[in-house]
Amino acid sequence: MNYQKPGDKSAVPAGANEVNLARRSVIHGAGLAAAGSLLGLATGGVWAAGSDKPEKEEIRIGFIPLTDCASVVMASVLGLDKKYGVKFVLSKEASWAGVRDKLANGDLDAAHVLYGLLYGVQMGIGGQKKDMAVLMGLNNNGQAITLSKQLADKGAVDGPSLAKLMRTKKRDFTFAQTFPTGTHAMWLYYWLAANGINPMKDAKVITVPPPQMVANMRVGNMDGFCVGEPWGHRAIMDGIGITATTTQDIWRDHPEKVLGSTLEFAKKHPNTCRAMMAAILEAGKWIDASLANKNKMAEVIAAKSYVNTSKDAIDQRIMGRYQNGLGKTWDDQNHMKFYNEGTVNFPYLSDGMWFMTQHRRWGLLKDDPDYLAVATSVNQVDLFKEAATLTKTPIPKSLMRTSKLMDGVVWDGKNPKAYAASFKIKT
Repeated sequence: MNYQKPGDKSAVPAGANEVNLARRSVIHGAGLAAAGSLLGLATGGVWAAGSDKPEKEEIRIGFIPLTDCASVVMASVLGLDKKYGVKFVLSKEASWAGVRDKLANGDLDAAHVLYGLLYGVQMGIGGQKKDMAVLMGLNNNGQAITLSKQLADKGAVDGPSLAKLMRTKKRDFTFAQTFPTGTHAMWLYYWLAANGINPMKDAKVITVPPPQMVANMRVGNMDGFCVGEPWGHRAIMDGIGITATTTQDIWRDHPEKVLGSTLEFAKKHPNTCRAMMAAILEAGKWIDASLANKNKMAEVIAAKSYVNTSKDAIDQRIMGRYQNGLGKTWDDQNHMKFYNEGTVNFPYLSDGMWFMTQHRRWGLLKDDPDYLAVATSVNQVDLFKEAATLTKTPIPKSLMRTSKLMDGVVWDGKNPKAYAASFKIKT
């Protein structure tokens, strides 16, 4: 360990200066006079007969180095956790399997986590069965499917051209996702199937942790991958891949990462969860408020402590400025959002149910569950409403929402069993 002598700036541990400078800049720029102060839950630090006091004031929260961990990180950096009477202890994790295991065994209290991973654990697939809790959504949109430069050079640059190449080239094609029941697996499978490719029969699918995607493509371990940013854009910057599609083009405003915990933790620590959610809601609102805030956020999370990449790998797509690596550029209004007037964060029951329909579609679930009952148990709607009220976050009227996906199929949560069975391509 290097220690800093008085006046010796060179002895600061690697990455410390960039994080601290960015932190100071962000807090100053945000104008958060309250940052770092113990205000308590809407009570100025005076708890109503102790009833609102967080049961656990220090919260261990895991995250994976992805752009969409930003609201969790910024809640800590901006001091919003302290504003609500808690302290976030952030833990950078290497893989989603590690996040799953640490949540299950209590090493983490909560985590930035894949929506579908939590539901997989709930249903006893993709890990030992355990009752889980979706506390709130963290982001919509902002993931991408990348195809290798080698495929692009052969004409495979989107779904139809990939399908054509796979029909003519009789070899094994390998695609990577980040966790078998997770969001990236479901986006990848949905996109492949919508283009006539059965992911279970026509391709080999492997699991690779997000930060390792680019390195694995560089050495030729896969033909394509689906992952969160900044790793799609990073592949373009490094000249090894192209963006075939964004996930918002598969499903506009799709659910993505959530703040998750075990159900036991949520039931045992409701005040703690409410405080944690309120801090993250405020952070998401702050990120979405301006391009300047997004830019400051990119500075912070690019550091080694968090995503460990260059700021320019993060800031373009977070502002909706896209390129595909083949000369095409566009402004995407449906880029990654962290708040969007609260629509990002509400734990719609239909969102949770959708992941179960896809788990059923691909044979991960052998039978149809009681979709609505499971989602009602997992998604902590009442707790979210309390945090939303605390932060003046709008609450939608319905627990369900309706979406049309890329193939024209509408999902509204009304008949999940029929929906899961309706797809032409399935297991």
